[in-house]
Amino acid sequence: VQLQASGGGLVQAGGSLRLSCAASERTFTRSYMGWFRQAPGKQREFVGAIRWSGVGTWVADSVKDRFTISRNSARNTMTLQMNEIQPEDTAVYYCAAAAQLVATWERLADRTFWNYWGQGTQVTVSS
Repeated sequence: VQLQASGGGLVQAGGSLRLSCAASERTFTRSYMGWFRQAPGKQREFVGAIRWSGVGTWVADSVKDRFTISRNSARNTMTLQMNEIQPEDTAVYYCAAAAQLVATWERLADRTFWNYWGQGTQVTVSS
């Protein structure tokens, strides 16, 4: 299974950006997809996740009023809508997928929960 993240770029503070993550295999059984980000010199940070079937989204407190996660099952893609972007949002954004049965906030935020990772897309915010 391959995950392809796209949509990154340079954006001014206060602007918006939409990231997408496409999964290569439609038949891949995944229960959750999520986003992480890693700024220079920092650890990879959980941004949010969505349950692939049914209801359930999780978004980190640091971005919950500005970022939204959604999915398009027909297109096999997940989207991260980023609004009111701030310089501290500058990072490489990674998408991930997990074939797990049970998720808690703590597990979703743990990198070991995720089975597959995309290559990352750079988001740079200018002030």
